[in-house]
Amino acid sequence: MDAIIGMFGLAPFIIVLLVVLIRQIKEYERGVVFTMGKFSGVKNPGWRIIIPIFQSMTKVDMRVKAVDVPSQEAITKDNVSARVNAVIYYKVKEAGKAIIEVENYYYAVSQLAQTTMRNVVGEATLDQLLSNRIEISDKIEAIVDKATDPWGIDVMSVELKDVILPENLKRTMAKEAEAEREKRAVIIKAEGEVASAENLHKAANTLAKSPGALHLRTLQSINDLSSDQSNTTIWMVPIEALRAIESVNKK
Repeated sequence: MDAIIGMFGLAPFIIVLLVVLIRQIKEYERGVVFTMGKFSGVKNPGWRIIIPIFQSMTKVDMRVKAVDVPSQEAITKDNVSARVNAVIYYKVKEAGKAIIEVENYYYAVSQLAQTTMRNVVGEATLDQLLSNRIEISDKIEAIVDKATDPWGIDVMSVELKDVILPENLKRTMAKEAEAEREKRAVIIKAEGEVASAENLHKAANTLAKSPGALHLRTLQSINDLSSDQSNTTIWMVPIEALRAIESVNKK
């Protein structure tokens, strides 16, 4: 009986002790454990016993993180000022390195992405920046991924969200695009006139080779006009044409 009473008396103490010792690690987390200040391993998800004073544990989120890189003022290779912002997706692949090798990996990745983005934009012209966003994003991703490998960080993707240009440059580009469209319209119209002239030239040569072809074409035009009874049309017909018509009627 005394033993049972003693066990019940120890129950609260055991419960308090377990509450103090046990740490819960969620499925998407890893626990980096230090024993007496030294790195002693990484704990997987579940309930883990951590001895206070002698041990400490830092939880690391292993999920994919999206970092919004603030707009950065950059000068392109052709000396055009532009503001560029982006988003970077990364995840921690080695929890131990993420805690030991860098003080705050979230802040470090953000600052590294900002600096790299300014440098890469500075190596590209404005036309390349506007038309080759994927290539520039891939270049930024490769540089940031290589730099963060010692931190245990895996950069998955970098996407340029927007390229903001000065208002005066936007107006200039709009004028340039309008002039380009007008140039295309003039060229297309001129090409159409050339093609029409070539076809007319071919038609004239064909009619000239047949003595009665031109007269027949004239008669066809008269027939087309005669379908509209509201108009009166006067034609000057050569005598040869009248004789050809009379010969046809006699037959």
